[in-house]
Amino acid sequence: MTGNLKLLINFVWKFMGTVRFGNDHVAAILGFGDLQWGNILITRVYFVEGLGHNLFSVGKFCDSDLEVAFRRNACFVRNLEGVDL
Repeated sequence: MTGNLKLLINFVWKFMGTVRFGNDHVAAILGFGDLQWGNILITRVYFVEGLGHNLFSVGKFCDSDLEVAFRRNACFVRNLEGVDL
């Protein structure tokens, strides 16, 4: 999920519903696109206008056979061979 439309390719304007954040703020999901991150393509990334930080779904990464690990000040994403992405 991103508030930066410039990060997305193949963008489709389509109201996808709303998202509620931890502070009970509700924002509209205005569409989706793909995000190219090096040699990785992340598909169906939602666009939420005004979102100040990029957010990702740990579950979506895990469903794509990626491993997500957190440390005190870092987050690592690895493929099934253990290669850091």
